[in-house]
Amino acid sequence: MDAANALQGHPAVESAGLSDRDREILEFERHWWKYAGAKEQAVRDNFDMSSTRYYQVLNALIDRDEALEADPLLVRRLRRLRSQRQRQRSARRLGFEL
Repeated sequence: MDAANALQGHPAVESAGLSDRDREILEFERHWWKYAGAKEQAVRDNFDMSSTRYYQVLNALIDRDEALEADPLLVRRLRRLRSQRQRQRSARRLGFEL
């Protein structure tokens, strides 16, 4: 995201290569905490898909270079959180906590 777009309030997800749904998912992840109720219900209301399917789509999306270019801070944060959860699951399977 360049400084001009940041100052003007234009979202960085207006890049080529992402579908409208992909851009909507990134926007939702950026602001999901503003929705009343559970995130799962907001996913159903906004995207008409189960939370399991939503997370499958989201994980595939954050692995794409286009998503990283569109919103690097969000994508890196989501990747970091996913990686952290994977490490915690692996540690539990091996019998110790991180």
